[in-house]
Amino acid sequence: MCIRDRRLEDPVITSDVIEAHGLSLEEYNQILKLLDRSPSFTELGIFSAMWNEHCSYKSSKKWLRTLPVSGPQVICGPGENAGIVDIGDGQAVVFKMESHNHPSYIEPYQGAATGMGGILRDVFTMGARPIAAMNSLSFGQILHPKTKALVAGVVSGIGGYGNCFGVPTIGGEVRFDSAYDGNCLVNAFAAGLVDTNKIFYSAASGVGMPVVYLGAKTGRDGVGGATMASAEFDEAIEEKRPTVQVGDPFTEKRLMEATLELMSTGAVISIQDMGAAGLTCSAVEMGDKGNLGIQLDLEQVPTREPNMTAYEMMLSESQERMLMVLDPGKETEAKAVFEKWDLDFAIIGKTISRDRFVVFYNGKLKADLPLKALSGAAPEYDRPWIETVKRNLLGDIPNIDPIEGLKKLIESPNYASKQWVYEQYDSQVMADTIKPSGLGAGIVRVHGTNKALAFTSDVTPRYVFANPFEGGKQAVAEAYRNLTSVGAVPLAITDNLNFGNPEKPEIMGQLVGSIKGISEAVQKLNMPVVSGNVSLYNETDGISILPTPTVGAIGLISKSTNAITGLPCEGHSALLIGKTFGHLGQSALLKEFFNRQDGDAPHVDLNAEKMNGDFILENKDLIISCNDLSDGGLALAAFKLCESADIGVSLNVEGIPELFGEDQARYLISCNFDQAETLLSKAAEANVPAKCIGTFGGTNVCFGNYSVDMYSMSNIYRSSFQSSVT
Repeated sequence: MCIRDRRLEDPVITSDVIEAHGLSLEEYNQILKLLDRSPSFTELGIFSAMWNEHCSYKSSKKWLRTLPVSGPQVICGPGENAGIVDIGDGQAVVFKMESHNHPSYIEPYQGAATGMGGILRDVFTMGARPIAAMNSLSFGQILHPKTKALVAGVVSGIGGYGNCFGVPTIGGEVRFDSAYDGNCLVNAFAAGLVDTNKIFYSAASGVGMPVVYLGAKTGRDGVGGATMASAEFDEAIEEKRPTVQVGDPFTEKRLMEATLELMSTGAVISIQDMGAAGLTCSAVEMGDKGNLGIQLDLEQVPTREPNMTAYEMMLSESQERMLMVLDPGKETEAKAVFEKWDLDFAIIGKTISRDRFVVFYNGKLKADLPLKALSGAAPEYDRPWIETVKRNLLGDIPNIDPIEGLKKLIESPNYASKQWVYEQYDSQVMADTIKPSGLGAGIVRVHGTNKALAFTSDVTPRYVFANPFEGGKQAVAEAYRNLTSVGAVPLAITDNLNFGNPEKPEIMGQLVGSIKGISEAVQKLNMPVVSGNVSLYNETDGISILPTPTVGAIGLISKSTNAITGLPCEGHSALLIGKTFGHLGQSALLKEFFNRQDGDAPHVDLNAEKMNGDFILENKDLIISCNDLSDGGLALAAFKLCESADIGVSLNVEGIPELFGEDQARYLISCNFDQAETLLSKAAEANVPAKCIGTFGGTNVCFGNYSVDMYSMSNIYRSSFQSSVT
């Protein structure tokens, strides 16, 4: 179906046209009842944009409402462009994570780049200046013919946009699994700082107020992008390339500076980023939140291509654009700001009292729709779901040389050093980065204060696949540990729920189970969900991705000098905090060494997580370095810690379950002998499991009687990822 030919602006709406817009016949019949007439082609496009999964959350709304979203630290929870959490002293952090999965698979560089651009706009739209970015990337198996090109394109797209914009990328993760062969995941995170009395929201207010278009011009790139993002892939995927937007980070930088300057003038009543579904979604959401109608006059929209139709302008997802409701008395002042930054400023409509979304183009009525029905009253489904059958049985695991087990892990692109990735990202721009990517959570100073913020992104998809409830809990628990291990008090999370087709009960069961697990964990660990995104229909030819509910989390360090950022030194004691049971089900060793994925996911004792995390925070002055235990268990955690310090380690442990088991609520600590004695005494008083399991130092990695030169292992660890993906 061609939408660029003006002759086809108003084609006959057939069942094929309806299907091409991602609407079911039942939904189309609902539209007919709402309007009491047939929609125009432009109106059909508007409904398609607003009623798709990406914008309406129609399959997940019911369950998203069950997530804990409030707390004394929460200023703004889900529903706005991003969540906001109070960090004291009249300051707040604004943050969110969103997916750009489908676009990144179709056009890796631009898909990933515009994902970065979109999440940054979500942050500065609320008045915050971005201070940190992260990303969580999932790709297919290395030997798949598309994987290397996807990795190269996505990584360069993230780096190209983020580096040019000028925001440090300080954390993230990269994984590979055959389940992502036909559908990679690109989850982008951004956080920014704002004064609590300078926060801006998107709800329109006041009747007859001018609706103003800001930023770059509108083109045909991205038309139908939101609808595409809510559909499965098939053999026709290449035909969807025109639905991917094209980004310009330098324009985005100017847009941010202009927007923040404009906000300081008092001219902004409300403001909204133009992201998915472009002008349609931003206008509708502003009106819906403010209980107002919106009238647009499209001939006023700045365009960069001739002869654009109303349909194209309403559905374009061209980047670097904003929509604002303006104080009419400050129009001249506001326009001057955007002209100074060489950006478009155009009054394209007004707020109206009626519940209508009215669109004119060159004096002709192109759409006249009930606005609430497009947003707040969009379809909502209670999809059938079945609980995932637990994989309780774990077959016998042969005994192996633990050094060979460790070597197998660090040879894998899943666990080898990701320096090839994060070295392409500028982690030091803005000069406030304390701890960049590489080991645990990233840390950024709160500029001009003694405070710092820690950021992490975590999920273990194979756990979620085996046991969605425990896998959801574990994603939150690991994020919690990554924050506490650097001395940060966890504050809140944003989630990016990536799943397959929700119309399949088993997939919907994965989503429901994960949300239940996340809910229980954030409640217990005092980390409410303040923002997020749901990405469904991540399937190709009926094959689903692994369920991947990514958790992005932030924590506060009241004094940046108290952050745990040290490294082990010669003679340091190695202390293990937490109980070891030797859980090998769904473990990294099982997958990488034996090519097996059996057994249950490790169960998460949230009481133990809270107790052990509190112990770390209460005694951080006694801790030199700290790393949580997750994938690869004690063996991998110990290796990463000593490898980062360029020294060896000797552990008095050699059993496979003890070394590679992935029991939760555990930390590995390095400290001097006196500190170790004090910590062990305090742990006994607090009933926290703790023991000394060895020492750091020398030039070998020793597990009991098994030993290997650390430097040879370091070479494997540092080179394996790059050699795999290039």
